[in-house]
Amino acid sequence: VHLIPANPIRVDGLNPKSRKRIMPDLLTEPPVIDPIYEAHVYCNVPTVAERSMEGNAPHYFKLVSVQVLIRHGDRYPLYAIPKTKRPDIDCMLLPSRQPSHPQLEAFIKHMSKGSAAQMDGSLSSLPRYPSHSFCEMGELTQTGIVQHLRNGQLLREIYINKHKLLLSDWTAKQLYLETTGKSRTLQSALALLYTFLPDFDWKKINMRHQWSTIFCSGSCDCPMRNHYLEEEQRRQYSLRVKNNDLEKIYVDMAKIVGIPTRQLRASNPIDSLLCYFCHNASFPCTKTGCIGMEHFKVIKRHQLEDERERQEKKLYFLYALLATHPLLNQTVNRLQRIAEGKKEEIFVLYSAHDVTLSPVLSALGITEARFPRFAARLVFELWQDGKRPKEHFIRILYNGADVTFQTSFCKDYYKRSSKPMCPLEKFVNFVKRDMFLVFNSTSYYDACRRRPL
Repeated sequence: VHLIPANPIRVDGLNPKSRKRIMPDLLTEPPVIDPIYEAHVYCNVPTVAERSMEGNAPHYFKLVSVQVLIRHGDRYPLYAIPKTKRPDIDCMLLPSRQPSHPQLEAFIKHMSKGSAAQMDGSLSSLPRYPSHSFCEMGELTQTGIVQHLRNGQLLREIYINKHKLLLSDWTAKQLYLETTGKSRTLQSALALLYTFLPDFDWKKINMRHQWSTIFCSGSCDCPMRNHYLEEEQRRQYSLRVKNNDLEKIYVDMAKIVGIPTRQLRASNPIDSLLCYFCHNASFPCTKTGCIGMEHFKVIKRHQLEDERERQEKKLYFLYALLATHPLLNQTVNRLQRIAEGKKEEIFVLYSAHDVTLSPVLSALGITEARFPRFAARLVFELWQDGKRPKEHFIRILYNGADVTFQTSFCKDYYKRSSKPMCPLEKFVNFVKRDMFLVFNSTSYYDACRRRPL
């Protein structure tokens, strides 16, 4: 007996919506968004040892290069909620305080001796580790340092101890290091390198400064990139205005802190609230009341819905292609040089922000990826086929998960190949040519200037 007719026909010939099913269809229905679970993932508080798939390949493959793009670790908020006490977080590094790391004490000592390092421009004036008893805005916390000490240790076990990517007599030329000019990105890079390198020698550390958060170096002039970003911001605004629950929460929070709703929204409360949440601190209170978990849930849920709509609407994707081409082009050129036998820059580290990683994931077509958590890492591995030494393959990993075959340029190859990786030329063709097809262009310069039809 069919309790729910498959296609009930109405007199007017139109199909009504079928009645609500009691059992969800696990294969096709999207999971219900749990904002608290997602916030925990975003915090990435170091507790359990992480399992990862980096460095996995058939035994006859040789690892020849690794390029890593990281987001800085846990930081103090960039915005404050007006008329509330800021989160009371200590940014001094204390090995006895949790979360800690066995090498934290040695790291602090080593960082205080860093005068021999070569640092580009303004980087030399930045502190090498966080050191304020009351965190400054945007400052890396002890949690942030520990997250990257753990990242470095995990990558060392795989790439140094197992695959011997760098030997104990490694040279400065084998590394390429680049960071934005923020203390949190510089310090995150130094923490990762400290536990990763066979021997952390300041004389071999040459850190380049990247002024652009999208790492576009000398190719930043791209009018259409800015156009798509503005369109994307309009989409964000429109979604926010339509969300009545969000508006009610903002009105309620504004009453609690005693400011106009507009001013509260402008102070980007989610950034501040995430800090309270990640550090297990009580949300702020005033004489009128307290900001609570319900406020946080609604704002966080909206953030997740915004991410979902962003994927669907494609404006961000078009922005991402143009924003990340210079960085991906640099990556591809370096991989090609190494595949040709050059021994320089075999380990690359870009220390960056969520606004760097997020468009790279989007441009590569990795739509299943979560928004970059604190200390997120995206890794490009280059492998040489030992049976056919001229053939090179890449693997792409995000937070330890293999996402190679989620990429737009290698989805189809997976169905035809027995090898657990992607031919390098597929990545090269994507960056040099296919990235521009959606703009009806053949080059980055042209795509940056061609108005959409």
